[in-house]
Amino acid sequence: MATFTKSLISQQILNQLKKCIHHSIFLKIDYKTTYSESTCGQRALYQLGMTGIPIYNTNNNGCTGSATMILAKQLVESGSDCVMALGFEKMERGTLGMKYTDRVHPVDLLYKQVDKIDGFTSSAPSAQPFGNAGEEHMRKYGSKPEHFAKIAYKSYKHSLNNPYAQFQQEYTLDQIKNAPIVHRVLTKLQCCPTSDGSACVILANEDFVKKHKLENQAVEILAMEMSTDLESTFTTNSSMVVAGYDMSKNAARKAFGKVNFKPQDVDVVELHDCFSANEMITYEALGLCEEGKGHKLVERGDNTYGGKYVINPSGGLISKGNPLGATGIAQCTELCWQLRGIAGKRQVKDAKLALQHNIGLGGACVVSLYKLGFPEKSIKHKL
Repeated sequence: MATFTKSLISQQILNQLKKCIHHSIFLKIDYKTTYSESTCGQRALYQLGMTGIPIYNTNNNGCTGSATMILAKQLVESGSDCVMALGFEKMERGTLGMKYTDRVHPVDLLYKQVDKIDGFTSSAPSAQPFGNAGEEHMRKYGSKPEHFAKIAYKSYKHSLNNPYAQFQQEYTLDQIKNAPIVHRVLTKLQCCPTSDGSACVILANEDFVKKHKLENQAVEILAMEMSTDLESTFTTNSSMVVAGYDMSKNAARKAFGKVNFKPQDVDVVELHDCFSANEMITYEALGLCEEGKGHKLVERGDNTYGGKYVINPSGGLISKGNPLGATGIAQCTELCWQLRGIAGKRQVKDAKLALQHNIGLGGACVVSLYKLGFPEKSIKHKL
């Protein structure tokens, strides 16, 4: 993932594409996609040449990057040899708000449910579903504010070894707990920042990989499943469900239903920690621990190096940043590096099975599983 300013947006995206092409020994593009304003994908990619190929622009809130990858995967499955998925974002400063007031907002049903359950406040709108979810978890299962702070502490610590992270700074637990309150249990240092960034991945079929001798870096998509909201989002009066718990659980159920693995087989996870509370409830939704036991997983240290899983070795959205269109693709990139054994100081030892979780309110959630396609030929050198 790369960061950029307004004046450098085109050049930085071009540099990202060249880097992706270089690392992939990329020879041919059949399809490309991105998320931003209409036809921004064309503006970004015309710099590489104009051959009339299809370019699709997608938008699915925080899940845009993974939605883009699903479309790319479907194109490969339907006959394209090689597909590029590109995501980038230039965000305004400050908390996400409602851009237009002259039309129905896409997430108005969700915010009405937030208001019905907990009362909509003057806090940052995007933080309210997740802060409310954190408080519901505390009431139902006995978690404490310190558990959520420990999740953020872990993420900042991980980011120290990620040169692509927006923040590469460690905070003490007290600094995180005593930072300004954003909404309910969430302090400022438990919230992802608004970010500028870009990320790019290339998907190809097996014949293309073998033809161009790419087996040494090929990562196989074992499963990639999307869920949108279920009726429960609007009928159960649960803040956790409003924040995407059932969507995540449904997408995970479908993904693991496609493979002969269980959640407990996973080694490394990139999870959508837009807020620390969302990371906590998603441990349970993905099946990484029993329902109601997410805070116990935190207490055991089973979300970091030396524990059962390493969750968000990149530093997650809290430290790495959350440029909406790029986030899901950047998560995939990190997991590919981990599986290849080229993640440097943040490398997860013997990582063989990777899990990705990307969510957007409104809503959409994608859960993906990856492993090396040709482990006997994998590269083991520094990126």
